[in-house]
Amino acid sequence: MSSATPPIKSSQLNVDEAVRDRYSAAAEAAEAALCCPVDYDPQYLKIIPEEILERDYGCGDPSKWVHEGETVLDLGSGGGKICYIAAQIVGAAGQVIGVDCNDTMLGLARQYQGDIAETLGYSNVDFRKGRIQDLQLNLDLLEEYLVDNPIRSSADWLHMQEHADQLRASQPLVKSDTVDVVVSNCVLNLVKDEDRRQLFSELHRVLKRGGRAVISDIVCDELVPEELRSDPELWSGCISGAFLEDQFLEAFADAGFYGIEIVSRQEEVWATVEGIEFRSMTVQAFKGKDGPCLDRRQAVVYNGPWKSVTDDDGHTFVRGQRMAVCEKTFDIYTKAPYGEQITAIVPAREVPIEEATPFDCHDAAIRSPKETKQGAGGLTLLPGDDCCGSDGCC
Repeated sequence: MSSATPPIKSSQLNVDEAVRDRYSAAAEAAEAALCCPVDYDPQYLKIIPEEILERDYGCGDPSKWVHEGETVLDLGSGGGKICYIAAQIVGAAGQVIGVDCNDTMLGLARQYQGDIAETLGYSNVDFRKGRIQDLQLNLDLLEEYLVDNPIRSSADWLHMQEHADQLRASQPLVKSDTVDVVVSNCVLNLVKDEDRRQLFSELHRVLKRGGRAVISDIVCDELVPEELRSDPELWSGCISGAFLEDQFLEAFADAGFYGIEIVSRQEEVWATVEGIEFRSMTVQAFKGKDGPCLDRRQAVVYNGPWKSVTDDDGHTFVRGQRMAVCEKTFDIYTKAPYGEQITAIVPAREVPIEEATPFDCHDAAIRSPKETKQGAGGLTLLPGDDCCGSDGCC
């Protein structure tokens, strides 16, 4: 906590202002205290200007989980480092969108956009002005409105709010169901508590079904006390707003994600304040478990190593058992991140979707082998029987 300034009560702390001022200054001159040491793949740094590299503030590298051809959204893109790394990974067939509300950071990112596109031989990066907890409102478009319609009265303010709602509906900053992967690097902790539920909801909204979020952020092992949460320097420095480790994961679950897992966790402590440990953690989570539960006689076998596991929706999978699942769950659990732990069991006769019946996903039932076994019923075939034809054994 700064010794020059007395503690500020949380009710008086303007989190947005504290973050904006700190990062505007950090875009002008590098500030080492704002970031954890991160090892990025050097092959992707060669084309990025030194000015951007010096003013990059992060705690992880979510770009490691980006793939060729994908549409990537970077929340709190800052000077554009992760965006320009992702641009090289996704290639000309992919697209990268960076969202930030800090004019100085956006200016730095956009300054080199043309040069980097020329070096790559293609242009696939777009930087947009907006708040990461409101990915519907395009602030550049709102500012165009304010130039011609300055606010001088409460009536003007109400008209501005109405126009903002119109922009969200007609020209959203990021459309729903359009992004393959959302990444973020040490930014979500900068959002004030009361906006975090909306933040994760927006993150979920923009992803395609089957899309994923890969978020690197600062977490802590104990609750941060109020006196620390009231300090603007500690908040803007990624300390006061750090997520409690388990609550960070729960925020994804509450927003409707599945397959939530820690893919990277910093072993060494990044910072310690009043005995509380702060470190970097990267979480991956998937979208796509919404929709009706229909029974098409499918089953999954959990391969182990645990005796049993329970997912976020309460499904319990017992090792080695043919667990009955609905079509939606079957599709989810036979793909990443579960696919390597699951054996898929399809029915002997495929059930057309129009014949599927509602399925109770709260009933951890075992699927009878009679519903899923292959081959004709009643056939006896013993080892050594002649089941081979001219083309070899069947």
